[in-house]
Amino acid sequence: MKPNPLSNIVKDQKSGKNTGLYSICSANRFVIEASILQAIKDNSTLCIEATSNQVDQFGGYTGMKPADFAAFVTNMAKELGFPAKKLILGGDHLGPNTWRNENSGSAMQKARVLMAAYVKAGFSKLHLDASMKCSDDSGEAPAPRVAAERAAELCAAAEAAWDKSADTLPAYIVGTEVPPPGGAALGHGKIHITCAAGVAETVKEIQNAFKRKGLQSAWDRVQAVVVQPGVEFGDSSVDTYVPENAAGLKTFIENQPNIIFEAHSTDYQPGSALKELVRDHFAVLKVGPWLTFAFREALFSLEKIEAELFPGKSVKLSELENTLESVMLKNTSYWKNYYNGTESEVADKRKYSYSDRCRYYWHLPELELAISLLLNNLSGVKIPLPLIERYLPAQADNVKMGSLSSGPRPLIHAKIMEVTSLYSKACGFSR
Repeated sequence: MKPNPLSNIVKDQKSGKNTGLYSICSANRFVIEASILQAIKDNSTLCIEATSNQVDQFGGYTGMKPADFAAFVTNMAKELGFPAKKLILGGDHLGPNTWRNENSGSAMQKARVLMAAYVKAGFSKLHLDASMKCSDDSGEAPAPRVAAERAAELCAAAEAAWDKSADTLPAYIVGTEVPPPGGAALGHGKIHITCAAGVAETVKEIQNAFKRKGLQSAWDRVQAVVVQPGVEFGDSSVDTYVPENAAGLKTFIENQPNIIFEAHSTDYQPGSALKELVRDHFAVLKVGPWLTFAFREALFSLEKIEAELFPGKSVKLSELENTLESVMLKNTSYWKNYYNGTESEVADKRKYSYSDRCRYYWHLPELELAISLLLNNLSGVKIPLPLIERYLPAQADNVKMGSLSSGPRPLIHAKIMEVTSLYSKACGFSR
């Protein structure tokens, strides 16, 4: 049986190599396609993760169960010619998050079923996240020992569900200082950086909990711990990585023989900061909203091109931006508690916020229809290069050089790959 590919990143890091792994946290078809194309270009491993609120045993907000998501991704990879052996499927925030309003007994029972479903579907990178408070927990979060015991319960469920004839050993990610799935509400405020003593205590508590449950062999496959290194983003601001602020964390992890750091919320970091994160052993870089932000930018640009090409409305236009606004106003649940300000400011945030809450709506039928209409309209004509130059200037350069088609789908993929290429370089997959 092969070790999990994540273990190679750990070995490289411990031998002094500045290599890492970026993890795509998205269920968006265009984002996943672009990520696969990036990995094909780099001949690299690709990690794609589903989050517990996206995909669960009941369908999540995407309507997909773990087996559905696995098939969704692997079929795309097959269609694009990407080898299955280079694909890692990950599960993010696997735990009681979705059921945190229930008591811990009920929430954890469902979380164990969730974990088993992910494992049986072939997910091999598993984030054990029991950091959230359930209805019968006192305080703002469960006590560290309680969270550790729950993480061990989740691991036991995964080990019991794991098919011992599978090709790859499951790898575990632990850690309680994680941003909430979906992003923080109403701005992230002053950023908190994990202290080295705190992460040392977390690792000790979870390791002891594993031992109490007879999970020592599973502990040997704990590859990373999630911490906050000082990177975060709000609606219109980004906290970039400052290496000096995380010096204590760097020293701590250098003394751990088999564990590296995983960094969440690395979206919108400059390429230089991403490289510094990998250098300092935050070697697993999670990215999600930045990718759908780029997707939305591409769609809005293409809609402007559509309006220029069909000024007399000789064809039915997509009305994509208006449709997005209409859908978000009809269903406010994914943004209402996250955006504040004047009516005008909130309207801008619905479209342009870095937290990109509109990503929760693209799979809805009205927007799928608008996207399909936009792509059909632009696929039926040759988009003039000057229009691409005006609305997608970076992509226009590649069209000029003949390395990129001027069709709408390639343009969308190329826009998203502006982001994935930064992560590829930071992780040492490309230059």
